[in-house]
Amino acid sequence: MPKGQPTVVPDDGLTTRQRRNRPLLMVNTGDGKGKSTAAFGLALRGWNQGWSVAVFQFVKSAKWRLGEQTAFETLADLHAERGTGGPIEWHKMGSGWSWSRKEGTEEDHAADALAGWREIQRRLAAEQHGLYVLDEFTYPIAWGWVDIDEVVDTLTSRPGHQHVMITGRRAHPKLVEVADLVTEMTKVKHPMDAGQKGQRGIEW
Repeated sequence: MPKGQPTVVPDDGLTTRQRRNRPLLMVNTGDGKGKSTAAFGLALRGWNQGWSVAVFQFVKSAKWRLGEQTAFETLADLHAERGTGGPIEWHKMGSGWSWSRKEGTEEDHAADALAGWREIQRRLAAEQHGLYVLDEFTYPIAWGWVDIDEVVDTLTSRPGHQHVMITGRRAHPKLVEVADLVTEMTKVKHPMDAGQKGQRGIEW
């Protein structure tokens, strides 16, 4: 897209403004590092625009506290105190989801994932947020915990102006097909290849 101009202008009857402002379904997938990091960068832009942002983490352990979570909770406080940016919510499946306060276990991960998806469906129907980040949501789909056809139907028929970003490896082909924006992170090199574990400020 030279100078930000699309190479193709479809004959869809929409104005440039209408086409530009359509809500997007986005997917960050692939084996490379940076899928969630890029999604959280997008969420930061949304916060700056005053959008209501909701992050749902489907796989990462509740024991892990990502640096992004602390940063976004600080921004949420700033919004509540001064009206700066937009409201932000951060929910982790591993802690039993914050709206249920139910501790998760290894045995009920599938049920917890489905409960998270049901909550997202409710919020989409209510047009509750401007941006949803469904972090590592490709895995519950791949493991059969959440039905891919239901996901596709819900996301493609969502009302209003709601952006959705999904991250995780091996995105389902049906999800890739209906998404508006798909980025595949390709690993070229990684410190773990040389036996180096994750470190502060880089992985969390």
